[in-house]
Amino acid sequence: MLVSYPPRNVQTATSTGRAATEESAPLLRWMLAGLVALALMLGGAAADARQAPDSFADLAERLLPAVVNISTTQSVSGNDMPHPQFPPGSPFEEFFDEFFEREQRPQQAPRRATSLGSGFIVDAEGYVVTNNHVIAEAEEINVILHDDTVLSAEVVGRDEKTDLALLKVEPRAPLPHVDWGDSDAMRIGDWVIAIGNPFGLGGTVTAGIISARARDINSGPYDDYLQTDAAINRGNSGGPMFNLDGEVIGINTAIFSPSGGSIGIGFAIPSSLAKGVVEDLKEHGRPRRGWLGVRIQTVTEEIAESLGLEAAHGALVADVTAGGPAEKAGLKPGDVILRFDGKPVDEMRRLPRVVAETAIGKSVDVVVWRNGERQPVKVVLGELDEGERIMQAQDEGGWGEERDDTGGQVEVAGLGLTVAAISPDLRERLGIPEDVDGLAIVEVARNGAAAEKGLRPGDVIVEVGQEPVRAPAEMEQRVQAARDGGRRSVLLLVQNGEGLRFVALRIDGDDREGG
Repeated sequence: MLVSYPPRNVQTATSTGRAATEESAPLLRWMLAGLVALALMLGGAAADARQAPDSFADLAERLLPAVVNISTTQSVSGNDMPHPQFPPGSPFEEFFDEFFEREQRPQQAPRRATSLGSGFIVDAEGYVVTNNHVIAEAEEINVILHDDTVLSAEVVGRDEKTDLALLKVEPRAPLPHVDWGDSDAMRIGDWVIAIGNPFGLGGTVTAGIISARARDINSGPYDDYLQTDAAINRGNSGGPMFNLDGEVIGINTAIFSPSGGSIGIGFAIPSSLAKGVVEDLKEHGRPRRGWLGVRIQTVTEEIAESLGLEAAHGALVADVTAGGPAEKAGLKPGDVILRFDGKPVDEMRRLPRVVAETAIGKSVDVVVWRNGERQPVKVVLGELDEGERIMQAQDEGGWGEERDDTGGQVEVAGLGLTVAAISPDLRERLGIPEDVDGLAIVEVARNGAAAEKGLRPGDVIVEVGQEPVRAPAEMEQRVQAARDGGRRSVLLLVQNGEGLRFVALRIDGDDREGG
């Protein structure tokens, strides 16, 4: 805001007469203009930050009829009694084994277990959205409308990765329904209301704010939850979270609670993720996601430094699926994906969601960091289901032809490990698969850099500095080249029983034991 000062010849506020009025006129005009500008600024800020209504009653009255209770039943064997666990060889173990064999008789009739959850209607024809875990393993699903009408439901489709399911009921008349909103437009601090069926009590309305965005609660590969302090309890799962326009911007899914009740930390699947999945379930009966065909890992500060990246961001390609879209496009292990389809990849976990949401068969512009510079790559996406079948079918695969074993065991200065070329005897002794080639780690110093990164004997170093390595002398040369180049770490591609991963090892400046 501009602030104007009066000219020096303006008289004080105690001055009287026409002269004072005429001379003060410019000052008054400046002050009036400033007040108008301030009012416009404040008005714009108020328009951007919506105030809470005096009451949520009108909104709740309009939305409640579109929110449903979901009741599921399943048969549980009468023999499914809890079996206590005892240490092997305990005298109680044999006693309880005999007891359960005697008591678990075939004639015991199965019992019916019932569970309750929430959902909401997204189509007047009777399509209902809920969480997959609400209807998982259910043999019978009933949707209970706001007027207590009970309708039998069929599963149209489900998606375990995002914990979403779509149901269909056959109503006698068009049903009230709600529309999707834009969860990406929601800001931390915005008001929301949640409606659901906590503890089987029926339509219950709670209000709160968006407490955080993009929460990862380790429930699946596409975690991007909205966090709210609106009360969410058991039975709210699958129910909607609304903005103040009455649009669904989230599906209430989980809570954090040591006691099992609401403590003001609830999580909702954002509508920006759910809407596309629900549309796929309705049209295809299953989700259809893009597939790139890479295994990725986080770019740490050490890895970024070893690759010459200015900051630790992007997704590091650890492995490329043979025959997948990435391999066909020329992506390689060691590439760092910085942008995908015009979207920045600020962190590793963002890439799977961006890929999944991209149309199958689309030619996508990808920017990778390779050999110290940005390089563009064109990738035509495949479908994830097909990719998973390909990966399951690939039981074999090598890293190239076997080379002559050269050199014995060598302690690599500054890394705290000893390596050796893979001989047949060493391969058998360390249990290295036939299709894995490289340098075997035969010893790891207790307090060295390798031990800090979890490397252990039996791991195989496939690449050093993004180049294949087979002889200990090659590794020593590349480590020394990194040291001479002023690098503080060297990047290794390591294979073990858990698969491939990149490891950035700190290069110490001397040759002491353990680095």
